This record gives sequence, structure tokens and C-alpha cells, in this order.
Amino acid sequence: MLALLCLTTPLAGAAELETIVIEGRQVNLLGQAVSASEGVVGQRELQLRPLLRTGEVLELVPGLVVTQHSGTGKANQYFLRGFNLDHGTDFATWVDAMPVNMRSHGHGQGYTDLNFIIPETIAQLTYKKGAYYADIGDFSGAGSAAIQTLSHVDHGSALLTAGADSYYRLLLMDDLASASGDTLFALEATRYHGPWRDIDEQLDKTNLLIKHTVTLDDGFFSAALMAYDNSWNSADQIPQRAVQQGIVDELGSLDSDLGGNSSRYSLNAQWRQGRWQGSGYWLRYRLNLWSNFTYYLDNPLQGDQFEQVDKRDVYGGELSYTLAAAGERRATDRFGLQLRVDDIAEVGLYNTAQRQRLAAVRSDAIEQASVGAYWENRRDWSAQLRSVVGIRYDYHQFRVRDQLGRNSAGVELAANSGERSDALFSVKGSLIYRFDNAWDGYISYGQGYHSNDARGTTITVDPSSGLPSQRVDPLVRSSGYELGARGFISDKLNTSLALWQLSLDSELLFVGDAGNTEASRGSWRRGFELTGYYHFNSQVSADLEYAYTDARFRDAQPEGNKIPGALQQVLQAGLNIERSDGWFGSVRLRYFGERPLLEDGSVHSKPTLVWNLRAGWQHRHWTLTADLLNLTDSDDHDIDYYYASRLASDSEGAAIEDIHYHVIEPRTLRLSMQRQL
Repeated sequence: MLALLCLTTPLAGAAELETIVIEGRQVNLLGQAVSASEGVVGQRELQLRPLLRTGEVLELVPGLVVTQHSGTGKANQYFLRGFNLDHGTDFATWVDAMPVNMRSHGHGQGYTDLNFIIPETIAQLTYKKGAYYADIGDFSGAGSAAIQTLSHVDHGSALLTAGADSYYRLLLMDDLASASGDTLFALEATRYHGPWRDIDEQLDKTNLLIKHTVTLDDGFFSAALMAYDNSWNSADQIPQRAVQQGIVDELGSLDSDLGGNSSRYSLNAQWRQGRWQGSGYWLRYRLNLWSNFTYYLDNPLQGDQFEQVDKRDVYGGELSYTLAAAGERRATDRFGLQLRVDDIAEVGLYNTAQRQRLAAVRSDAIEQASVGAYWENRRDWSAQLRSVVGIRYDYHQFRVRDQLGRNSAGVELAANSGERSDALFSVKGSLIYRFDNAWDGYISYGQGYHSNDARGTTITVDPSSGLPSQRVDPLVRSSGYELGARGFISDKLNTSLALWQLSLDSELLFVGDAGNTEASRGSWRRGFELTGYYHFNSQVSADLEYAYTDARFRDAQPEGNKIPGALQQVLQAGLNIERSDGWFGSVRLRYFGERPLLEDGSVHSKPTLVWNLRAGWQHRHWTLTADLLNLTDSDDHDIDYYYASRLASDSEGAAIEDIHYHVIEPRTLRLSMQRQL
């Protein structure tokens, strides 16, 4: 990220490097990391970064792109290592040890909605790209990120932000210290009308965090309550021909009744004492989402709008124990057990018009449970060579119960009920070599996996056509390896380089006319990533992150072997200033290149480039900040798809293949004022 953080504690027996200590910046992790593509980011870096949406906190992960194809309240679209991750598949995310990815979700497998996070409460984000880590299971192919919230703040604060298109945000945060520990309170309220021509987005989001932390003799205990409620209208992607024909402009919409409402309430606890570490959680999640991707293709009279429903409770936890072995060379063994249960009262799909249900396509109750166990050994073989080896076992059980019997199209759905289970072992390992006091080299290998939607594991009848449908594998294996290095070129510049490859037994691809994803062919991806963080002095720093990926299906088919939506190039860079007189600022560039939209590569999206700027001044108890988002007022696209749709003006029965896209939000100014309490 934004700046260099050299080692603050020299390694035993190593010559001490001249260090520049910047609190809250990325840690270099020499002598600690398992691979060249993991890292840690702190709150201070986040404070310097201009954000359009909450989900963009994941762009702290080098090479990860966060976009949107719908309203502000919906989960973002994520891209990493040649994956169009849709809303989160193949990238695992946690907040305070609670999983964010939703299994068998109403809108998409692994759905990752980060809108419940208050960015100012993030203490640390730890990312691990690749599947080389024994404690990470489901959705781990491309990597993972773990967000840890603050335990306390030194001073309370009140922040008010106002911006274009009626954007308003209020944040109140304080800390109550007592003999029993620290209690952190944070309340966020956001209202936003948006820049869309014919839709008032009417975003109405409220977040609450209450977290109590107790310091123990050799660890800590924390318990937290999170509450999130949101409603919004949305302008979804639109077909290119509708803009070219003057039916709508790029900020327009073809269905003004799209949007959703969502809520998430959770209780969680984290505990660490000595060699023991544990966590537990319960969360209740709700979503009603209205979309229309094909307009009048299937229903020329009332349109193709549909509602996706998700109502669930999720609970689980983790317990681990670390055993340190005595001897000349350091060695530790870590044993862990993970449990998760998704109790889904309804995951459903309905045909609608103006958000009113017309017909039920499918409604199911699902119980999905998993148990994961792992062992990880870390050993120093010499002063230069160390190893990390891990094995994990995962077991998943799926129970699907159809709640309609027969849907509105007359299709018998009872046969789609059923039970499946699956299990797999995964092997992971790394060898790390210390070249000298400033450089580490890594060779890593790992097996990961993602679970498939439970409904796909038991399906026998297509709910739309009534024709037989093929079941998918419950668990899909991925495996990959990486060669990398990290270190210091000078005392002011640290860098990392990773060459990697990943194979996947089955892809999940977006299906435009169904509004969901389906399993596809096996694939491979290979690429390289380069990062550099430079400190000119204690007040000025720069960062550069570049990623290149080649992504293909493994088998040759007549339709081609390119993976739709796979980004080939990603570039992110920033220049950052923190002056001693209170002035601070950051200008950031984000570029992601063209990507194929069809397997044969005959249709591509255009590349996207956006600049963001933050400037501020801090004096005593006051902080004033200005964010200029989309600095150059670019009309590049956040997302592009290619599929068939029909407009009201198209000829009767026409199914026209076209690019469908969502434009970047226009240049917008947001001003913030914060007062320490």
C-alpha cells in the first residue's frame, strides 16, 4: 500500500537497517510471511485513501479491483488474479472472525456484502492471496482477507460528510473505559440520492458497532454487537444499443423499480489466552433484491424483472491451539477446528413487476453445515531456511427442501429436494529462504476449494423449462503454486514479486438471462504481481502495484477457451503526503485493462481508468477533508457483460446479443468535518 514500513525490530543476529517507522502502514513481514503475496494494512493508511463505496476497502489488497453493476446497497463486484469473482466466489472474507461470504445465496454463491462495515472502525486488514494457508478453507482459490475492528479509540469523534447528489453521512464514535475493560461505540448513518437520471437511489443505510474488550494476563477477550439496515433503488447495467439509439443516456435506466433492502445483525466473541485462541458468532441476515437484466426478453408484456430472496441465520466458530517444540531450531504446531452452519429459512426466486410478485419460480429451505480441521507446522531448519506445511480436512453437508411443490409454471419441483455431502483433504506448504538481512524468497504450493450452491447439488429438474438438469459437484478443487520474493532495494524502498499459477476444476460464470451463476469448465490462470512502496522522506510516500494474468479454460471447445470477465492487467498507484503542519493528502490511480466478454474473444470490454483525490487539514481537535472522486470525470465502465436481451423498441421476439454495462459514477465532491470529543 500507501507507504513503506521497514522492519521495526531487527532479526536476531541481523545487521540493523536504517528504518522509517510509519504507524498503521503496511508491514513488510520479512521473517514472518508464508508467501510473497500476503500483507497487513492498518487504519492510518485507510484514513488517507478516498473511498466512493465501503467495499473499496478491499482494494487495499494489491491487484484486487472493486466495482459495482447495481445500486450502492448491493454487494460489490470483485476482480482478482484473472477471476471475475462476481460478488465474492473464490475470495474468502472475514470481519472479526465472522465469515462474510454467503453460501447458497439468493443472488450468487459466496455473496460478499461489506456494507455493514464502518471503515473508521477497521484496525487492520490482513490479506493472503493464493491457497497456501492451512487455516483457510471455503472460497479460498484466489485468496482471502481478514478485517479486524478496533478495540478502543483514544478520543471520541463526530464526523459529518456532505457531497454532490445529496450525499450525507454522520459518524459518531467513542470509547468508554472502565475497570472491566474498554467499550467501543460507533454509529453510522448514510443517505444518498445518486447521480442517476431517472432514479432517486434513496440509499438509507444505518450501521451500529458496540464492542467490549477485556485484557487478560496473556491475551484478551472481546464481544461485539453489529447491526446493519439498508434500503436502496438502483440503476443496473444497460445495453449499449439503448444508449446509441437515444433511449437512455449512460446514467439512465430501463426499469425504474429495481433495488433492494438488506439487514444483518450479529453477535460475536473472540478470545486468546496463551496458546489457545477461539471465536464464536451468530448472525441473522435478510435480503430482498429486485433486478432486470434482459428487460422484455422472456415476458414482452410485463417485463423480466425478478426478485431474489435470502433469509438465514448463520452460526459457528473456531478453536485453535499452538504447541511450541523445544530444541535448537524453532518449531511450532498449530491445530485448529472450524464449524459453520447456515440455517436458511428461504432462498427464493420470483417473477415480479414493479416489485410485486407475479409468479414463484423457486423457493427452498436449506441447511448447510461444514466442519474443517487443520494442522500447520512451522519450522526453522537453519538460519536461512524455514518451512511451513499444513494439512486440512473439510466436510460439507447439504439439505435442500423445496417449499413450492409445483411452481407457477406448473413444473414439479419436489424432485429438487434432497441431501448431499462431500469431503476433501487439502495439502499446503511453503519453503522460505533468507538470502540476506533484507530479502526473503518463497516457493509455495496449496490446494483450495469453493463450495457450490446447495440447490445445484440436488437439482434434477430445471424450474423454468421442466427439463432434466444436471447436478454439480458439491466441492470444487483448486490448486496452485507460487514463486516469489520480498525485501528492501534500499532503506526507503520495499518491494515484492510473485509468479503464480492456479488451476480450478470448475468455473462459476455469470448467466445474464437467469441473473445467476452456473458451473462451467475447468480452467487455469497464471500471472505475475509486482509491488513497490517508496518513502521519499517522513512526509511523502508513493506506491505502485501491478498485476498481469492470463486466464483460459483447460479444454478446447468450439466456442473458445477464454474466460469471460477475466482481467488481464491491473495497475494501482498513489502519491501520499502527511505534513507536520497538519496538511495531508493522497492522489490515486486505478486502471484495469480490457477483458474478453465471450469465450472466443470476439468481444472485449474497453479498459477503465479512474483518478481519486483526497486533501485535508488537521488542527488540534478538528479535521477537514475534501474528496474529489473520479477526478477527470471519466465515463469508463465499472462492469461489462455480453448477453442477449430485448428492449421494448426491439422487433417482436427479438433476442439481441449486446454489451451491457454500468458506467462509473461522475465526478463528485464530498466534504467532511470531524471533531474530537
